[in-house]
Amino acid sequence: MGRVVAAAVYSAGKRVADISLEEGSQWASKPGHFVWIGLEQPSAEQLAILQRQFNLHELAIEDALEAHSRPKLETFGDALFIVTYSPIRHEGQLQFIETHIFAGTGYVITARNGSSASYGLVRSRCEARPLLLDHGEDFVLYALLDFVTENYQPVSEAIHDEIEELERSVLSGSLREEDIRLLHSLRRDILRLRRYVAPMVEVSEELQRLDFPFIHKNMRPYFRDVQIHVTRQMEDLMGIRDIASQTIEIGMLLESSRQSITQRKFAAWAAILAFPTAIAGIYGMNFQNMPELSWQYGYFIVLGVISLGCTALYASFKRSGWL
Repeated sequence: MGRVVAAAVYSAGKRVADISLEEGSQWASKPGHFVWIGLEQPSAEQLAILQRQFNLHELAIEDALEAHSRPKLETFGDALFIVTYSPIRHEGQLQFIETHIFAGTGYVITARNGSSASYGLVRSRCEARPLLLDHGEDFVLYALLDFVTENYQPVSEAIHDEIEELERSVLSGSLREEDIRLLHSLRRDILRLRRYVAPMVEVSEELQRLDFPFIHKNMRPYFRDVQIHVTRQMEDLMGIRDIASQTIEIGMLLESSRQSITQRKFAAWAAILAFPTAIAGIYGMNFQNMPELSWQYGYFIVLGVISLGCTALYASFKRSGWL
């Protein structure tokens, strides 16, 4: 059985009374009153009670009992059904908690299916602003959508901080395999965030266009504010994704540069060692007619030539930056 987090009736911007699910319709039918019900993990029986109380469309109830792949808004007569997702990050794992919102004349119902941030904070904020809460259902709907959008910000900022830390690590050291794996995982999280936040642009745009009895035209700028926040969030996510991609590219370039430097050093030392090897190879051919073999100081002359040649090669490679 799901949990009723809160069920209350409001009038003139103030909380009038706490109610049970069975009392909802009688309060919602009173002029100037609306009911705001919050559920967590609702059961089919609880949704059936709400369906009878507020005449919710059967397709909306079916949708509420199913898992969805992305946020959406559907209309059923003069009622709305909205699917939203709130991101949470636990021990580096990104999850999305689905919430269903039913809204119509005289009622707003939220059904949260998971342990996301509590919507009790939204209720507290609304009750602290009675002049705006006096608008009724449309202001509560705006506050809920704005809260969902806010939940993306701390998650994206945490991912941004991790990527920046990896960027500093890559610039100061080498690109390790675990760094690449982590960056790839963070990039996937960013894409998942964008996948769930992008449809909220369409939802907020539709709310600005829809002509519903419980949505006053003066509330449309508030839904436009949600759209602006969502658009800004998408831009931030795109920027974070670009940083992650650039970090990988910079890491690969730096690693390639380090490998190139190492290869140049090996090539330089190989060239230096090749010089005495070549001279030694000449005098190791054991030909009989090699006059310098009989010189009194031939051995010392050859060592001197080898030393001078190796020193000259070392100095040359040093000047060119190979050593």
